[in-house]
Amino acid sequence: MEKTNVPNATINRIPLYLRSLQEIKDRNRQIISSHELAELVGVQPAQLRKDLSYLGEFGTRGVGYEVEHLEFQLARRLGLTREWSIAVIGAGRIGSALLYYKGFKERNLAIRAILDIDEKKIGKKVGSLIIQDMRDLERVVREENIDVGIITTPAASAQGVADQLLKAGVKAILNFAPASINVPEGVVLRHVDLAVELQILTFFLRRHSLMEEKMDEEEVY
Repeated sequence: MEKTNVPNATINRIPLYLRSLQEIKDRNRQIISSHELAELVGVQPAQLRKDLSYLGEFGTRGVGYEVEHLEFQLARRLGLTREWSIAVIGAGRIGSALLYYKGFKERNLAIRAILDIDEKKIGKKVGSLIIQDMRDLERVVREENIDVGIITTPAASAQGVADQLLKAGVKAILNFAPASINVPEGVVLRHVDLAVELQILTFFLRRHSLMEEKMDEEEVY
């Protein structure tokens, strides 16, 4: 039975399990053990089994998991068995690039609109969509049944765009802008800050470098 109090860390790992299952399925594998799946994702088998226990009862002891069945169940719990409509706000490089990303369609995520405030961009075509005026956001959200708003604007505009999305009735926001956004309770907000992720990487690179230097010094003495 699926539980409602799923930890955020578990939720963050579910897409990784799903991606690995899809890769395994492409190799025509029908069964996979918890040890194999955990190794693909980079977690301990016990952690994998605990994560899956929040979602239901899967697999057979001593046998493993049926790949296709577990893939479907995880996709269902991630909401990927129905289509979700997306509006991209900001027709700059990131916003425009998102329209060409095939991964959305493969996961039942459909970009239905792209909007901007720049009159030089409004009316131009990006991919299969025409850039629309941000002033028409409420109409677009209503007509296209938008579920998710993706913000790719400059940092200074992010909060204002988020407020407009909320006013239009959007309850889920993915923010690419390098800025903090405040939303009321009940609204799902996720940040994608490439600069922060790179800084985390450089932190580990520096720490690794310091460890190597220390080892070299110990060898000298």
